[in-house]
Amino acid sequence: MAFGSLLREYREHRGWSLGELSRVTHFSRGYLSNVENGRKPATETLARLCDEALRANGALIAASGDELVAKLDRTPWQTAELVQRLQASDATPATLERLHATLVELCCQYSWRDAMELREEAQGWLRHVGELLRRPVGLCAHAELLAAGGWLALLAGCVEYDLGLRAAAESTRTAALQLGAEAGHAEISGWAHEMSAWFALTQGRLLDAIDSAEAGQAVAQQSSVHVQLIAQEAKARARLGQSGLEPLLESGREILDRLPYPDRPDNHFKVDPAKWQYYAMDVHRLAGDDQLARQYATAVIQDNLAPDGTELSPMRIGESRIALAIVAARQGGLEEATTLGLTGLHGTRQSRPSLVMVAGELTHELTTRYPDEPLTHHFTEAARAL
Repeated sequence: MAFGSLLREYREHRGWSLGELSRVTHFSRGYLSNVENGRKPATETLARLCDEALRANGALIAASGDELVAKLDRTPWQTAELVQRLQASDATPATLERLHATLVELCCQYSWRDAMELREEAQGWLRHVGELLRRPVGLCAHAELLAAGGWLALLAGCVEYDLGLRAAAESTRTAALQLGAEAGHAEISGWAHEMSAWFALTQGRLLDAIDSAEAGQAVAQQSSVHVQLIAQEAKARARLGQSGLEPLLESGREILDRLPYPDRPDNHFKVDPAKWQYYAMDVHRLAGDDQLARQYATAVIQDNLAPDGTELSPMRIGESRIALAIVAARQGGLEEATTLGLTGLHGTRQSRPSLVMVAGELTHELTTRYPDEPLTHHFTEAARAL
């Protein structure tokens, strides 16, 4: 779809007028109208501002760079030409740049692509990078290849953990940590610590989660992963029943506000304001602030629905529905709670450990408040099936 048509869809989907979009982006209403109608091209700045304002999760940025077809093409990203170059030990800047673009695209597919398929492709690229690292290359190319291997290991490890492959995920995470250290890449090292915090959190090892989150913050300060590490720490502390977490959340939000808006918000290893709402939702729900939890959960679902109803991030949407279900259960809405909960369990793309964790928390609410109700038993059995 052309950028202008997509811009109009997102603007109307959010219920904005051209005037409202003009006030936020500081581009004139007339110019925006011309862009929507295909009479004027979109600048990179306009695409970025519109994507951020309309919460398009990178769709408008991709469309402005003629990348939308590639972004939505759900076939493997691997290209024969690039593979041939890597096999020929072609570590020229142009080849490495194309490899980096491929890795970014794979990271952007994390939220929706079949997990087994994505794992297989990430491992395939990791083998190609490993072969290159065993051959003589220049120092700069060597560092770039180490970083590429680190990002691929991070992606593969996340997908493995989503699939419930704990041992494989931990092994891959450790490899990513080593590659990050060898490359001197603090952000890769930080994400490896973030994965450790996530693993510990979903396994109920809450003190270990806090330790890993704090270790990662010391390594990768003032970066995108620093923000997510603060969120993981807050989630663990909330599950320990600690209070006064608002300053911790605020510190993460302040770092996020100082960072540039990501050029691809759909990249799994980038944090944008919409992703921050997802973490804040969880912390406020655990703290018993139902009003804020509902507000954030509703915003997360809306932000991750395309104009045609496609779920851009089924995992976030699924967990947000369960958050809404927990709020409904607390407020006496058993039928609403179980309906939302069951819908949340059946997303097209799942992170099973995370989903099991929040489903267990909904099960606790239902069995505590409505222990003898058939709907409670129905949800409990569905949750056990995970």
